[in-house]
Amino acid sequence: MTKMIEASSKPGQRADVSAAGGPARGMSPMHGARSLRRLLLSAAVLPILAGCGPSAQTDGGARPPTPVKIAQAVQREVVEWDEYPGRIEAVEAVDVRARVDGYLEKVNFKAGDRVKKGDLLFVIDPRPFRAQLNFAQAELAQAKARLELARNNLKRAEHMFKSKAISEEEYDARSKGLAEAAGAEQSAEAKVYSARLNLEFTEVRAPIAGRVGREQITAGNLVKGSGADATLLTFIVSTDPVYVYVDVDERSALKYRRLSAAGCADGPKGCKPANLALADEQGFPHAGVIDYESPRLTAATGTLTLRGLFPNPDGLLSPGLFSRLRLPGSAPFQAVLLPDRAVAADLSRKFVWVVKEDQHVESRTVVPGPLIDGLRVIKEGLKPGEWVVTEGIQKLRPGAAVQAERTAAPEAGKQ
Repeated sequence: MTKMIEASSKPGQRADVSAAGGPARGMSPMHGARSLRRLLLSAAVLPILAGCGPSAQTDGGARPPTPVKIAQAVQREVVEWDEYPGRIEAVEAVDVRARVDGYLEKVNFKAGDRVKKGDLLFVIDPRPFRAQLNFAQAELAQAKARLELARNNLKRAEHMFKSKAISEEEYDARSKGLAEAAGAEQSAEAKVYSARLNLEFTEVRAPIAGRVGREQITAGNLVKGSGADATLLTFIVSTDPVYVYVDVDERSALKYRRLSAAGCADGPKGCKPANLALADEQGFPHAGVIDYESPRLTAATGTLTLRGLFPNPDGLLSPGLFSRLRLPGSAPFQAVLLPDRAVAADLSRKFVWVVKEDQHVESRTVVPGPLIDGLRVIKEGLKPGEWVVTEGIQKLRPGAAVQAERTAAPEAGKQ
């Protein structure tokens, strides 16, 4: 015999369902299915409602403390820095060109070598110029002989003129002959000097010390050494020290001048320190000074050109490389510092989560300043020594309890 279960959804209605799940006798199949669904839904909801009662809450409904990491706000003397893109240039740069015409006989260096001033770089065939020097020296010898003869003739003419043996006209001719011979000797000496100079120019030597480029022409080619059309042989750039040029805006230029005037009496090398970094470097490892500023502002761009001087003993700072230049933008001052990741923001303000003595947090509005060596300057809203949440700030709300793990205050330049 099958037991029956009665379920009433509305007053005056009955839904009979068999224990096996089928509809009772006298009921339509559709009506029985609806009744069965109501019973199953009621059975699913009851445990959920039971779990929402007071017995399911922990500690009277309080949330457990949120684990976070905190750091202490520190006070240090800092300097604000301004950064600019710059370009490195050589202090000295020379295009080495031929100074005489002839065939290039020898290349005496390897591309990229370091050379000293006076090192032999190229040799142009010297034989024609040696012949010219020999010819000029022979002409000089002839001119000296003529001068000596003219000098003797004049001495004899002086004795003969006193004894009335020659006319005054003859005496004047011999006197002028001596002056002519002296001029011819000077001309011959100049030709010898020019020929010797041209012979020296067949040996092309380094005019400065530095790094030499590749040879622009190889041995066996004819080179030209006259004026602006002279053949370019190679180039040399000095490598130690180097210049770095940057363009700063008008306000910054005035700021640097006032800072320099207020804090320095030793000239630009003591007042205007600068630091440099290449494209692949962290921080600013290269130290130098600003040794020059343009006396005129560029009207088209509204900028002023500054030049930094940097030692380069290892040759890392190659002319032509782009760089980042850092200049002090303020006098040293005491500042409250925090790791930058501790500062959060909403739509209207910047704030930090400050941990109070009772291990609860409060939201504190702050006025952040510049980022200096990886630490954020806090101008207003925080005191030195206060503990601030640095990790886990996304989970916090005002007044929340935290389980704080203290971390050491980061050093300058480290995070």
